[in-house]
Amino acid sequence: MKKVLVINASARTAKSQSRKLAEAFVDHWKSIETNPVIRYRELGAEDVPHINENWIAAAFKPEKERSEAEKEALKISDIYISELLEADIIVVASPMYNWSVPSALKAYIDQVVRVNETFEFNKADIENPYIGLLKNKTVFLLLSRGAPGYEKGDYNEHLNFQSTYLKTVFNIIGVSNIHVVTINGINYAPEKLQTTVETSYQELKDLIGLELV
Repeated sequence: MKKVLVINASARTAKSQSRKLAEAFVDHWKSIETNPVIRYRELGAEDVPHINENWIAAAFKPEKERSEAEKEALKISDIYISELLEADIIVVASPMYNWSVPSALKAYIDQVVRVNETFEFNKADIENPYIGLLKNKTVFLLLSRGAPGYEKGDYNEHLNFQSTYLKTVFNIIGVSNIHVVTINGINYAPEKLQTTVETSYQELKDLIGLELV
């Protein structure tokens, strides 16, 4: 039985296409998995703390050397990381904001990309300086974009700091099995949106099927 962690990053609720993709994932997962275990982490509707000087000092100290204030600074980071470690499937649902990810998701990433917890420095190989510590996990990036053309080889590929960034982050912390499903051009071709959504949902179902084989 695989455990699923669903991370929602959109500031929108009912009108969020990335959230709808996450809902489609959950609905399909529940339809084919017996006794599904699904946990949610809401980022778009909560205040994700930014790291600060106490956080940085604490992260680079052995646990037994941390002050109470430093332990407190890492408290939410510990929770976020424990959720990632427990999950087998990590679903990140995010819109593209200003060609990248929402600030809440960036703050979350700063909290979970943590030395000796999700990665280690590889001092033996300067050309491959990081060793990821998350093992045997799969990530689904469920992404929405207002404009088209951000895929590899497309005219706006150079503006895509969304999927490229997220894939890089998860690679560094140890996840290489990453699936990307997108809904593109939401604001540019509303008459085609339903077809685009249906195509993305089917692609998502197919990818879920591969993970359960």
